[in-house]
Amino acid sequence: MNVIVIGAGLGGLSAAAHLVGAGHDVTVLERDPIPGGRAGMITSHGFRLDNGPTVLTMPDLLEDAFTAAGTRMSDHVTIKPVDPMYRAVYDDGSELLVKHGRAAMTDELRRFAGPTEAAGFERFADWLETLYRAEMNSFIDANFDSPLDLAKPWRDGLTLLRIGGFGKLGKKVASYFEDERLQRIFSFQSMYAGLAPYEALAIYAVITYMDSIQGVFVPEGGMHQMAAGLAEAVESAGVKIRYSTSVESIERRADGSGSGVRGGAGDPASGSSGDAEFVAADAVVCNLDLPVAYETLLDSGVKAPRAARKGKYSPSCLLWVAGVKGLPPAEAAHHNIHFGSQWDESFKALIDDGVRMPDPSILVTLHSLDDPTLAPEGHSSIYVLEPTPNLEGKIDWTREREPIMDSLRARVADLGYPTDVVVEEVYDPQDWERLGMSRGTPFALAHTFFQTGPFRPNNIDKAVPGLVFTGSSTLPGVGVPMVLVSGKLAAERVAQYARSR
Repeated sequence: MNVIVIGAGLGGLSAAAHLVGAGHDVTVLERDPIPGGRAGMITSHGFRLDNGPTVLTMPDLLEDAFTAAGTRMSDHVTIKPVDPMYRAVYDDGSELLVKHGRAAMTDELRRFAGPTEAAGFERFADWLETLYRAEMNSFIDANFDSPLDLAKPWRDGLTLLRIGGFGKLGKKVASYFEDERLQRIFSFQSMYAGLAPYEALAIYAVITYMDSIQGVFVPEGGMHQMAAGLAEAVESAGVKIRYSTSVESIERRADGSGSGVRGGAGDPASGSSGDAEFVAADAVVCNLDLPVAYETLLDSGVKAPRAARKGKYSPSCLLWVAGVKGLPPAEAAHHNIHFGSQWDESFKALIDDGVRMPDPSILVTLHSLDDPTLAPEGHSSIYVLEPTPNLEGKIDWTREREPIMDSLRARVADLGYPTDVVVEEVYDPQDWERLGMSRGTPFALAHTFFQTGPFRPNNIDKAVPGLVFTGSSTLPGVGVPMVLVSGKLAAERVAQYARSR
């Protein structure tokens, strides 16, 4: 089949890899001059600054995409473990290093919190292993056509019920650790799912498994190299990638099925999209944010799923990426989490009240710490993320952006990081919306129970046969591993459609 993929983000590139591996003729249309989508890169003044995801877990899923394209990941990108994976800094001044490997982490916890908590970690890790095995093949790496599909892998469903997967995440983690500091480091990952630990189901600890048990990695040359390497691999396999090419609409035949796309050179956000041309296709895979795709690319006769229109969206973030003069403090790690003094109260402010956290927890990532090629000698790259409400919250970003940024820069400086800026970019929820992310959040729909699995906006729509979605707004969800899986699932949907014709 002749397949058009809209967007060279990780989901689109993963789909392209699996599609070309299955023998399809694939063309990718990307509005930007480089691949990556949200996993982009700023190149300026001798710096290379990642401005997208900063944590890579489950690199085997990335390897799967390269394998599908007929090559090895190591021929295109080199992945290295980050160790320690995180440096967690608490408001009482204590520091915990989250280390690669269960044995090393158990030893670190014994030093940090004593033998009882170390033993709790061993039990917790066993529980996470069981959780992951039950979820991955049956509920993550799987397409769903209806909620009834949840009953098919009944053995894994019973396992999840038996081990408490449908209880609350916060309480489950607390059952293994009495130390509140450990409860935080092993439950903060619920934020990736758009939920507070006290409201998220324990099944979302699968993110903690990917993160804290399987480990955190980084590509040489920065996170963007995942996309650059995968783009190189799929082009070598025969995929055509047309950069700086926008898509204005998905066209449909008289029977409603997708017939191709209409677009042209340039980025429509710039106000200059060039001459529109029609590109015919037997199937279309769309890597845009799903709600935005329905709103901007499909005609008014096609209605977005209810969850996309009225669902609960994840919080957003304020992201500051900069190239700065100077080097980080000696104790700094690649990823540094600085926890605020408040926990449940901060989540309530962020998610329920739609205001800034009263004492924000922030992530400070220093990519150049382990890869000096990302910054000139004597300089550093710095990536600072603070969770914020999305655009449904109460912050007026037009008025409050600069005061909030001033306070964030001041806090980063107080923590000992260099802040003498050479080049910088700031992204707030308004920027995320301009970049094509609904509600101004790069984290898409929250993973409430009724926005997960068969209840999440599906990757196909019966109203438009031959159109398939990929990315974080559809199955299976948010995060680099999930988005890579979504590309594989999209390719499977195209195969189903080809068989039905």
